[in-house]
Amino acid sequence: MAEALIPTRCSALVIGGSAGSLDVLLEIFPLLETAINFPIILVTHRKSGNDSLLADLLQSRTGLKVKEAEEKEPVLAGYVYITPADYHLLIERNKTISLDYSEKINYSRPSIDVTFQSAAEVFKDGLVCILLSGSNADGVEGLKIVNNLGGLVVIQNPNTAIMPYMPQQAVNNVKRHIILDSFAMAEFINKLNR
Repeated sequence: MAEALIPTRCSALVIGGSAGSLDVLLEIFPLLETAINFPIILVTHRKSGNDSLLADLLQSRTGLKVKEAEEKEPVLAGYVYITPADYHLLIERNKTISLDYSEKINYSRPSIDVTFQSAAEVFKDGLVCILLSGSNADGVEGLKIVNNLGGLVVIQNPNTAIMPYMPQQAVNNVKRHIILDSFAMAEFINKLNR
């Protein structure tokens, strides 16, 4: 991987995914360094109920601190915040979490677009966003805003996605981006930490 693709700093990483993204997350998380110096925010489309299952599953695979995001909680380095099912997650200007139950966007709540956009407005060129497998176009509009505000857009190679529609829409519609195979993502994230 070309070192030129690694930004000079990462203030926050937001990962969005839908159908097929869990496999990628389970591939990435065991390989992540445990002393990550930025927060990771995870937005996945999932049904309500059994909210702690995803957090417990990922916690069992990583040394990072994994937790369900809570209202007004500060976003801290070294933590993985999982968006609760059926809530949009926004990042406020003071770098705290806001949970919102407003209408679905792209048939989804949580919406990846909502989190990408609010994080871009706060972290600007310090933001890195990764869009994974999925079967709708959620995330694409948010990635355009990330691009416009100087953040880095990373898209899972649609050829390696279980559901290629979501990453393919991002490839087709977001001007500046990096395409990564799923097996290269953990190394990329670890390099953000340096």
